[in-house]
Amino acid sequence: MKSEIGTIRKQWKGRIKVALVYPNTYHVGMSNLGFQTVYDLLNKIDHVVCERSFLPEDSGPAAGRIVAIESGSPISDFDIIAFSVSFENDYPNLLTILERAGIPLRSDDRAPPHPLVIAGGIAFFSNPEPVSPFIDCFLIGEAEAILPRFFDTALPDLLSQNRRSCLKTLARNVPGAYVPAFYSTTYNPDGTVCAIEPVCDVPVKIERMYMKDISSVPTCSAIITTDTTFDRTFLIEVSRGCPHGCRFCSTGFVYRPPRFRPFSLLEKCLQQGASMTDKIGLVGAAVSDLPDINKLCGQALEKDTRISFSSLRADALSHELLSILRQNKVKTATIAPDAGSERMRKVINKGITEEDVLNAAENLVASGIPNLKLYFMIGLPTETMDDVEAIVLLCKQIKHRFLKSSRIRKRIGEITVSLNSFIPKPFTPFQWIAMDEVHSLKKKIKKIKDGLKRVANVRVHSDIPRWAYIQALLSCGDRKVAQILLLANQNRGNWPKTLKASPVNPDFYVHRERSLDELLPWDFIDHGINKSFLKQEHKRALQGKTSPPCPIESCNICGVCNEDGTGVAK
Repeated sequence: MKSEIGTIRKQWKGRIKVALVYPNTYHVGMSNLGFQTVYDLLNKIDHVVCERSFLPEDSGPAAGRIVAIESGSPISDFDIIAFSVSFENDYPNLLTILERAGIPLRSDDRAPPHPLVIAGGIAFFSNPEPVSPFIDCFLIGEAEAILPRFFDTALPDLLSQNRRSCLKTLARNVPGAYVPAFYSTTYNPDGTVCAIEPVCDVPVKIERMYMKDISSVPTCSAIITTDTTFDRTFLIEVSRGCPHGCRFCSTGFVYRPPRFRPFSLLEKCLQQGASMTDKIGLVGAAVSDLPDINKLCGQALEKDTRISFSSLRADALSHELLSILRQNKVKTATIAPDAGSERMRKVINKGITEEDVLNAAENLVASGIPNLKLYFMIGLPTETMDDVEAIVLLCKQIKHRFLKSSRIRKRIGEITVSLNSFIPKPFTPFQWIAMDEVHSLKKKIKKIKDGLKRVANVRVHSDIPRWAYIQALLSCGDRKVAQILLLANQNRGNWPKTLKASPVNPDFYVHRERSLDELLPWDFIDHGINKSFLKQEHKRALQGKTSPPCPIESCNICGVCNEDGTGVAK
């Protein structure tokens, strides 16, 4: 049993028993605030008992059963197995867990007493199709908006019914519930999707459920443990979504509209966290955009707690925020230029300039923060080798400012450059883009590493393009990709062998440029965003034109804030 503060234990008798499963190890799962949020929400429902389970650390053939942490019971003994999935690369682990729990992998092979297998999380907001044959019911949307309705419907007598009747009741009565068995996908001769249609009386489109107002709904750590990435840190979500609209990022689109929590609620969360630990982490895609960020950090300092941030924009480092970072004795700050050239930052709609980045680096070091971490992407749409070389040049300029500021303080730290391959994501303006070839990505990584290898105190890390390829396959695939996942499971995760023997062509989903008029595998999900808006943003990107941030107040530009969904892209 791990050392934890906040573990919840409830009696099973008379309650729906839910095994909440994160398809990765305990360390990874418990570092995920969304997973902890669902655990807390489910246990607040009186007639539900929720326990957690993870992929065992020892995942070899001799590894033991898949059991829940709280009771040690096999997850096959629960009424419902609920997967919380944030990353596509965890899809194979989902199959591994089902197999080792003794549960048939395919939904249509299950029957009582097998548990109902449901799944949710940001990965499925975008595109659940590659794993749809393995899941009985997806919950598309934010947990607070969908779980109460689901568990008011999923009563014990419903679960004991014929499986098909149970699923049909859920599909008809729970907004956001997607039961793949009730939908049929047909294909054109060229392999593109022809239609995704219901085969019985269920909604034609699945509406993404979200909390329009989060001003009274806190989201923070339910459990504190040393065995996480953040080590005894109490995480507080300060916002949802992001107003900046970077065209590669799904967070800025599937979480629209951006919502910020008020200071009064965050202060209460801060007080709760300070009573449990001396480490507070502020989480959100746009933490530095929080209106009361300085005030909130000041409160944390008064309580003698250390505060950290999930992300900071280079153009938002005010004097007050830098002072807070200094007082918290922050050793490493992260900024994400994402692209090296001004042209590429316009293509992706980053909204920051080279001078913003250079000033941020200089000011951070001048404020006593010795180390910098820089995030860049390679393989972005329209990228040339000149744009790749611009990453090297920008890093050298940052190093110059970094060194100048470090000498004044008589302490030179390190710059870590992180290179990440661009992966097309559904419901973004880049969803039609083909991913760069693996050999091309490797060439670009080598160019950057060679360009910076003689620069002192600069380290370069990169992802593995082949793994990025697999993530793109799982991100942009349709139901036929499930066959590849099954083969990977049979091959015990040997992806080179799997891709070589794949029953469908994986390149079709990864390296093919999609037509703007094509029906996409995920188009049956309704996020409220007009496809015409995404097309317009796509075209503006290729023209190198920027777009303004998503306003905090509602507008009629993308369609999300329109009750009738008739917003027209301007």
